[in-house]
Amino acid sequence: MDGSLEQVYETLTLVLRDVFDNDDLLATPELTARMVEGWDSLGNVRLFLEIEKTFSMRFSAMEIAALRNVGQLAERILQKKAERSI
Repeated sequence: MDGSLEQVYETLTLVLRDVFDNDDLLATPELTARMVEGWDSLGNVRLFLEIEKTFSMRFSAMEIAALRNVGQLAERILQKKAERSI
């Protein structure tokens, strides 16, 4: 996977569809948990476990709590990838 924001969104779309068993989901910057059926606290745990596995990175509870939408999540993933490559 390259480091482009577009690729992060494509990968997040696949993860979201898998975790929430909904092939219609599309990762967009403005997407929030309230907009996705099943994205409750347990769904959030399942989602971040899959995100961490897929992107080979870890998120702290504080980082997760600070994220307000998928756009912020995608930016944080890119930031973590950049930090890793330094």
